[in-house]
Amino acid sequence: MTLKTFRKYLPLLLFISILIACSGDDDNFSPVPDRDRTEQQLADKDSLENYLRGHYYNSSLFETQTNLTIDDIIITEMPVDENGDYLTIPPDPANNTRLWDAVEVKTTTYEDAEYEYYILRLNQGGGESPEFTDQVRVVYEGFLETTSDVFDEVATPVELSMQGIPGIGGTGGVIRGWQLILSDFNTASSFNINNGIVEYDDYGLGVMFIPSGLGYFSTPVPNVPSYSNLIFKFELLQFEVNDHDLDGIPSYIEDVNENLNVLDDNSDEDGLPDYFDTDDDDDDVPTLDELVPATYTVDTNMGEPEPVLGENEFELNRSESNGVITINTVTMVDANSNGVFDHLDSEVTTNYNEEDE
Repeated sequence: MTLKTFRKYLPLLLFISILIACSGDDDNFSPVPDRDRTEQQLADKDSLENYLRGHYYNSSLFETQTNLTIDDIIITEMPVDENGDYLTIPPDPANNTRLWDAVEVKTTTYEDAEYEYYILRLNQGGGESPEFTDQVRVVYEGFLETTSDVFDEVATPVELSMQGIPGIGGTGGVIRGWQLILSDFNTASSFNINNGIVEYDDYGLGVMFIPSGLGYFSTPVPNVPSYSNLIFKFELLQFEVNDHDLDGIPSYIEDVNENLNVLDDNSDEDGLPDYFDTDDDDDDVPTLDELVPATYTVDTNMGEPEPVLGENEFELNRSESNGVITINTVTMVDANSNGVFDHLDSEVTTNYNEEDE
């Protein structure tokens, strides 16, 4: 293995070594066989829709108050008639709404199956939306659709990377339903720090109802039986753009085929997806060096505005000193105008960070 190849695969090699070191023999583990995804989705859809028709929430509260939390969301089972069927109108309908009458129905294709999932959008949020590969700061509570048992929750904000690292089994990341739904909400419009406590304003708030195929499917998870439909209350507070391989290109941009899946984009067919590959076209010039760098200086003392970045230009880093902000950016370019960016074109080996002799 050459030094160049070793450096390129170093992140993956380190990741695999950690997995091997942390893994142990478990003679009691029995994998659950995968069911047909389309057939399972039909069963999941029927179960979720029955839940949505048979439960209501305290809707009036969210019409009159702001900056509510997941603790304010109260979901209650509908009463039944003499035949044991759910009523269609909840008690005190002026203050409560049946979930089926309030949720948005969304569709997606995943693992060659068509899925429906459901969103109760209580507040869109006044900030920006994360991409499906970004890191988010959230508060949430997850419970099972069938039993309402809580299997995971956080009372204080936590940071989660929505896209994991590739490798044996992968690590980090969130379930597919989270990637789809959180990127459909906005973060807080602003925040303040009072006595060391961060207070957020106008953040995304909602409930997601996810079929097992967009959750853990057959994968064994503590307190979650295989093929479980999942429900999450959530607050989306902040996000940060992820660049997993630190090559200057945000990970979501490296979804070249734009199918909201970065694992199947491997431009040089070297076994590493582009979002985790420091040399996407395997031309011996790192991706970061095939991007055109630029530096902006903004003197806030003079009231100077920050620059509007151009098309295919991304912020690399920034620093501030005495009110002067220095912003470094990189831009993807197509030097030979063949429709392929330099960092994906093995025929172009220009290093834009090499100083002219």
